[in-house]
Amino acid sequence: MAVEEIKPYGQNGSKHEQVEAMFDNIAPTYDGLNHTLSLGVDRLWRRSAIKKIKSLLAARPSNEGGERILDVATGTGDLAIKAFRELHPDRIVGCDISEGMMQIGRAKVAEAGLTEHIKFVHEDCERLSFAEGEFDVVMSAFALRNFEHIDVCLLEMCRVTKKDGCVVVIDLCAPQSFPMRQLFQLYRHVVMPVLGKLLSNDRSAYTYLPETMEAIVQGEEMAKRFREAGFTDVGFRYLAFGMCCMYWGKNS
Repeated sequence: MAVEEIKPYGQNGSKHEQVEAMFDNIAPTYDGLNHTLSLGVDRLWRRSAIKKIKSLLAARPSNEGGERILDVATGTGDLAIKAFRELHPDRIVGCDISEGMMQIGRAKVAEAGLTEHIKFVHEDCERLSFAEGEFDVVMSAFALRNFEHIDVCLLEMCRVTKKDGCVVVIDLCAPQSFPMRQLFQLYRHVVMPVLGKLLSNDRSAYTYLPETMEAIVQGEEMAKRFREAGFTDVGFRYLAFGMCCMYWGKNS
């Protein structure tokens, strides 16, 4: 997949190593810059993901509550925190390769008084340490583009999902329809690099971001990869005129 070949800092070193370094570098400014670059819409996208998880859990034959949730590539924990407040699971584990991002997340969770409920662990999505079927829900936000081997990560996400459990993933992508595609190109080549340079100490991170949005497969082509990983009843829906896509499925 073309997006797997894109790295933040050129060809020296693996994508895994470079992405880890990139997120450690930008961790202190990540939340503010992320909200600025998305004009705050990233919060609405996370809300859509939580709403979808809630509907999938409600549709399970046995809906007894007490769910265990894994947030893959949790970053600074925004999705994990929102999921706990909205879904009230027994526990949430947020995993990521970037300790710098998770340090910010741990501070936010402590400030919210949720330290007993949300745990952060250093994990590589290609080699998750969790047991088979350990989680009722596996979720992820804005991370697919950063995986070195997307298909391997999806296989691992399916492996740790409980039978009758679900997966919900949201990720950025490039709009395909007029006029959003033309506006995205302007945003990509002018706005994002300028804001990235002004608000972050790592300009490469914010040229890497739109490049991966352009390169990642999306819609039905990505949904097919979820099916090949073992998920069933896979679906997808575009958000924000095609700048974000939400995928979901079950492990049955």
